[in-house]
Amino acid sequence: MIINIGSKNKVKINALKEAVKDYDFLKKAKINPITSDSGVYKQPKSLKETINGAVNRAKNAFLGCELSVGIEDGLFKVPETKSGYMNITACAIFDGKTIHLGLSSAFEYPSKVCKLVFDEGLDITQAFNKAGLTTNPKLGQAGGAVGILTKGRYKRIDYTKQAIVNALIHLDNKELY
Repeated sequence: MIINIGSKNKVKINALKEAVKDYDFLKKAKINPITSDSGVYKQPKSLKETINGAVNRAKNAFLGCELSVGIEDGLFKVPETKSGYMNITACAIFDGKTIHLGLSSAFEYPSKVCKLVFDEGLDITQAFNKAGLTTNPKLGQAGGAVGILTKGRYKRIDYTKQAIVNALIHLDNKELY
């Protein structure tokens, strides 16, 4: 089985590789990273935009494979938060007919980071760098912002894998979906 992933980001690729090991029907799958356009702004600012980005990446990556995967991180409004927003990862798995969607847990960025994203149009890596929280220009390909905020207790690969596993619920329980 071939699974295309619409990304060249090593964190996303490795999260998919880790996730498929736990499924008998996917253990022998070949993961094929390809560039796939999300069709959304580089820093999604709503749940709808984040999900659309994942779905678009999955559909655009469906070429010569049995399954394709799209993963997108983005912000969405959440009441009672300090910044007004939380981050979430969406994973869309496309089988050529149906989208199977999973989401990660969510966490909040510092208010000054959200302000930079919304007021200056920066992506999260740029905002974290400008806010002085990191000097890593490739934060999204490392531990991610969540890795910084949890002081390494939880990393981007962890919540990316969580979204993938949640999307795989559908394929692992076809009789229920």
